Amino acid sequence: MLTQILINGILKGGLYALMAMGMSLIWGVMNIINIAHGSFIMLGAYTTYWFFTLYGMDPFVSILLSMVLIFFLGFFIQKYIINFVIGASLFITLLLAFGIEILINNLALLFWTADVKSVQVTYGGANTEILGAVIPTVRLLAFLLAIAVSVILFIIMNKTWLGRAIRSTAQDLEAARLNGVNVGNIYSITFGIGTAVAAAAGTLWAVIFPISPTMGGHLTLKSFVVTIIGGLGTMMGPLVGGLSLGIVESLGTNWFGSTFENLISFTILVLVLIFKPNGILGKKE
Repeated sequence: MLTQILINGILKGGLYALMAMGMSLIWGVMNIINIAHGSFIMLGAYTTYWFFTLYGMDPFVSILLSMVLIFFLGFFIQKYIINFVIGASLFITLLLAFGIEILINNLALLFWTADVKSVQVTYGGANTEILGAVIPTVRLLAFLLAIAVSVILFIIMNKTWLGRAIRSTAQDLEAARLNGVNVGNIYSITFGIGTAVAAAAGTLWAVIFPISPTMGGHLTLKSFVVTIIGGLGTMMGPLVGGLSLGIVESLGTNWFGSTFENLISFTILVLVLIFKPNGILGKKE
């Protein structure tokens, strides 16, 4: 039983980590808390549902298309809307992000209605046995794909010119400008990458859970909690935060029931803010 609980927590934590990576990237580079983040996860989920329903495309194949489409959406939203308030107060950026969230959610309600939908693949009932624990195959595939996307993002951020430009912009804006970095384009690309990763998480969420246009708020809060727990300033933060939260939630809901899941999450958040405010791997200021 303990093995089953821990594996379930790890699989869930991998999805949490992927959800938080996009938020952590945008927050760390642009100093914007993107409270519309969950709406981009929702759009990724519905894009996957759209490809699956209209064209019969497997979600684990269409994930790349979802990421590309939402990347360009995020890129243009940042370039032509958010870029005008870069450097403004936190309150202004939060208001703008909140407005974007309301717009996206209402457009989703208009196009897809409020009905709950799901992506039911033919192999949805298949199981895989790991160390005596029985795991749904789609959950295992979703976890492996979440780790793969995370590794690709890690390579981009640490081994490419684009990654170095993003990191230098986050560390010292003026020095990046002096070295020929087009900060405006880097901000747009960063926001696009963050929303693309959110779309990947939405695709994997749609395979496992039902989806609706109002699901974004809950996922934004989860992403925020994972980002704080893991800590800003490191690519490993969301991964550690996501896996930690997934395991603790799995243990807690087994002991106290699923209705206490959010209570467990925010209790951990409060404890981290009290005893380790920079997060598990966050850099000290």
